[in-house]
Amino acid sequence: MKFIDEAKIEVHAGKGGDGAASFRRERSVPRGGPDGGDGGRGGSVWARADRNVNTLIDYRFARIHRAQNGAKGAGADCNGRAGGDIELRMPVGTVIRDAASGALVADLARDGERALLARGGQGGLGNLHFKSSVNRAPRQFTRGAPGESRSLGLELRVLADVGLLGLPNAGKSTFIRAVSSARPKVADYPFTTLNPSLGVVRVGDASFVIADIPGLIEGAAEGAGLGHQFLRHLSRTRLLLHIIDLTQDDPARDARVIAAELRKYEDTLYRKPRWLLFNKIDAAEDADARIRRILNQLRWKRPWFKVAAISATGTKEVCSAVARELSTK
Repeated sequence: MKFIDEAKIEVHAGKGGDGAASFRRERSVPRGGPDGGDGGRGGSVWARADRNVNTLIDYRFARIHRAQNGAKGAGADCNGRAGGDIELRMPVGTVIRDAASGALVADLARDGERALLARGGQGGLGNLHFKSSVNRAPRQFTRGAPGESRSLGLELRVLADVGLLGLPNAGKSTFIRAVSSARPKVADYPFTTLNPSLGVVRVGDASFVIADIPGLIEGAAEGAGLGHQFLRHLSRTRLLLHIIDLTQDDPARDARVIAAELRKYEDTLYRKPRWLLFNKIDAAEDADARIRRILNQLRWKRPWFKVAAISATGTKEVCSAVARELSTK
């Protein structure tokens, strides 16, 4: 199934039912008086996070969602039936924003979490409510209020503990295949990964979720390449693993490019804990000396590791360190 992580929809809550203007007429009751009932409340539109839904593909094709209108009031003090609510099932991690203002409507970060998207209109009042000592036979009633209507933007942000990032062909997909059961496509050309991949890594009794996104290139924050479309998926992660290809001409420059793109996209993403993984140590000439030179050029003081993802060399040590780091937060 194609991964869909954005959609736009319209939601329309139901209109409230009109109140009734009615009078009680019975043979044995000569002055029955007003008995018009109230209109029913219009149905509302809700969103609910469901872990069994993985993409927003349903909302790419079904864009308009309407709740039921409330029924009109009737005589004999009978109120109209309320309109039925509708509930839209969305993946866990969906962010809902108002399309016009961009204001946050809901962030469905937990399974089963619900959010009101459009409130149904209030039902109108029947003429029974207008009876008084000076108005014994009121013919007034009120119309039901219209329900709310909104245009909304849906954005899916995958829920993962750890995010992988790096230039195209740095070895991110190979790494996630080495440490989990995820099987993203691996090939020797750029942008092999077109959609985010998730894998569960188990370290003893502990486990964490790792996310692989398409590779970033210089200018990604302005729209170059594919990675900028998926940077949002790293916003919920607790730790970033920055994979660097040691076989490239200038790995230090490549690392600075990725850091600059993170800062341009979102400062909070740039400030997340980030570790360096020097990949392809089996193919790089004098890998240890090259790593020391890169660390000096970057003035790197945070954790770093050397791995050969294709043979899983060093990946166990990385996963153990990640599990320890996550357990302390």
